[in-house]
This record gives sequence, C-alpha cells and structure tokens, in this order.
Amino acid sequence: MKYLVIDSDEALDPGLRADLLDTWVAATNAGGAVGYTPPAPVGQIAENLDGALGRVAAGLDLLGVLHTGERYAGMGLLVSSGSALNEHWRTVLRVMVHPEHQGNGAGRALMEGLRGSAVDLGLEQLQLTIRDGLGLDKFYGPLGYRIVGTHPRAVRVAPDDYRDEIMLVQDL
Repeated sequence: MKYLVIDSDEALDPGLRADLLDTWVAATNAGGAVGYTPPAPVGQIAENLDGALGRVAAGLDLLGVLHTGERYAGMGLLVSSGSALNEHWRTVLRVMVHPEHQGNGAGRALMEGLRGSAVDLGLEQLQLTIRDGLGLDKFYGPLGYRIVGTHPRAVRVAPDDYRDEIMLVQDL
C-alpha cells in the first residue's frame, strides 16, 4: 500500500470520493470509531466527506490516503483550526483503513505518512482524540502519541453507553 497526499485539484475526483465513502461506510459498519455507529448513515457520511474534501480543495486541510494500486483504501486528515495562534499544529481527523486492508500494517503506514506530511509542513505537534473502550491508545502510543487529557462521557454511542474521549498529542 502506498501513502499519497491529495492535492487541491485531486480532492474533487469522483473516484476518490467514491472509494473514500465506501471505506468510511465499511469502517463504520465494522465498528470503527470514525464518527458514527453501525449501521452507517450513508447520507450523513457523504455530507461529512464532501465537507472535508471541500476544505482540502480550498487548501485549508491536508488529506493523506492509502492506495492499493487499484483503489483508495484509507484516509486521514490534518485539519487546521484557521487561527494564527495554532498554525504550528494540526488535528489528525478521520483516520481509517478499509476493513479488508486492516491488520497488515496499513494503519501504521497511514499514520507514518501523516506524520511525514506534518513534518514537511513544518508543524511542531499533532493532536487527535480517540473513543475510549476500543484499545486505540495501544495503537497510537507506540506511534509516539501520549495522553494529555480525558473528557468523561463525551461520546454517547447508545442511549445507555457513554465513552470517554481521550486527547493524545505527538511532538514532531
């Protein structure tokens, strides 16, 4: 799998959109913590993806993807707050790999690619949040992220199922 950065013109490619929508829906339906719970609300995901691609097309955010040689099978965003006070860091958002390609180092390759992109941008720090209860801290810890805070009960995945949101930071 190859890591690529999507430029502003490529962000409007319908094939890219279709593959990333398929990846996001499949990751959601597989139980991934990517903003929704199963069954995947395809319309809402499509709207969210279009907004993200619009920000990439406008040059506001960076989109890193994984390509299998045949299709896009993973994505992650480096999202800017738009504030001059925060221009030295980005939020890592919507990190996902299609379930068919998980378990073979694809997630690690995606995160290493995003880190490299951040270094190329001259950033000093990356921040991301994860949903507690899925063991995601065990994935991000070895990649250099450390826990800096917890928002108790920030995520409600079901009427009686609340999860903490954990903030992690990596210095570059």
